Amino acid sequence: MTTITKLQDIIMEAHGLTREQLAPDATLATLGIDSLDFIELLFQIEDDFRLQIPGDNPADLHTVSDVVAYIDQLVEAQHGTELVPTARAAGR
Repeated sequence: MTTITKLQDIIMEAHGLTREQLAPDATLATLGIDSLDFIELLFQIEDDFRLQIPGDNPADLHTVSDVVAYIDQLVEAQHGTELVPTARAAGR
């Protein structure tokens, strides 16, 4: 499972959106994900990806693709590997 697929699954479950709506270039704001939703999303990402997200919320995550890149960066830093296949390899 790619990072983007797993992230899409998380968002689809929490917000009732479709995979088509969660294209890599879709902005979180247009998806209706506000600041509180974003914090909840970060907690879910921590649980599902088994990550520790640093205390300060990343402010530069505006699109689905931004979040995927952030997850991939954390996975690589904390686990020494990327998810296979990576979202980058999947053409995000």
